[in-house]
Amino acid sequence: MALTVVANPSSGKGRVARLLPDVVSTLDAQGVDARIVTTRDAEDLRHAVRQARQAGDARVIVCGGDGSLHLAAQELAGGETALGIVPAGTGDDNARTLGIPRKDVAAATRLAAQGPVSRIDLGRVVTADGTERVFLGVLSSGFDSLVNERANVMTWPSGNARYLVAILGELRTFRPVPYRAVLDGRSVNGDAMLVAVGNGASYGGGMRVCPDAQPDDGMLDVTWLHGVRKSTFLRVFPQVFSGTHVQTPYVSTTRASTIELDAPGQLAYADGERVGPLPAVISIETAALPVVRGPAGA
Repeated sequence: MALTVVANPSSGKGRVARLLPDVVSTLDAQGVDARIVTTRDAEDLRHAVRQARQAGDARVIVCGGDGSLHLAAQELAGGETALGIVPAGTGDDNARTLGIPRKDVAAATRLAAQGPVSRIDLGRVVTADGTERVFLGVLSSGFDSLVNERANVMTWPSGNARYLVAILGELRTFRPVPYRAVLDGRSVNGDAMLVAVGNGASYGGGMRVCPDAQPDDGMLDVTWLHGVRKSTFLRVFPQVFSGTHVQTPYVSTTRASTIELDAPGQLAYADGERVGPLPAVISIETAALPVVRGPAGA
């Protein structure tokens, strides 16, 4: 079975470089003959994945976080080359969704190389500037996308703490935004703190913003946090880690296969990566990506 491992040693503040020898030794111990490709940046990673697909590889194992998986999905969508995952990011939310071990490099590597393959859905988004992407997990807009904008330029602190500091910073100036949406032809309008569209359940390192989303059910889950006072927002938002925020009267949820989303001055982020400005059209592509999956709760 032709197999390629793609890794950027400098990503994850060097975490990928530290775990790559364990990945290689685990594959060797399993008798798996893999081609190891190290990359330098996003375009280099996409090129490596594209080459593996064009060569007819059965699997591409990506060592990295959600950003790296997002890049790989752009190249593998609609094909037969399966995506294997060795998590090495800050949040690794897509690994969570797919049941990939996140604290055991050897177990994740064995699964990626020899585990069962199934096809999952992908979201597809086209933003106002013509940018088009697929995404595995969650597309967000509103408060959380502006938090991502802020966090991406911060140099301190690191990890999930940086996201929490960015939340506090954004709260000083953020106000509810008037949203307009069309969900499978049904119009919905109203102020919102954030609107998230989930093919997967979580983002931001385990925040279950769309807790019931499944990546293989042919639908997208929509979570709409209505405009509220900051004090209410601070009370409700922490519940996103357990997914219980959707049980409060301040949150509405629904499901759709095609979503038109617009709000003034807002951006779309998908898999934690900046996509482009609203308005955006978001749709589901069923069974678009072959992936290696693990057991639920891994």
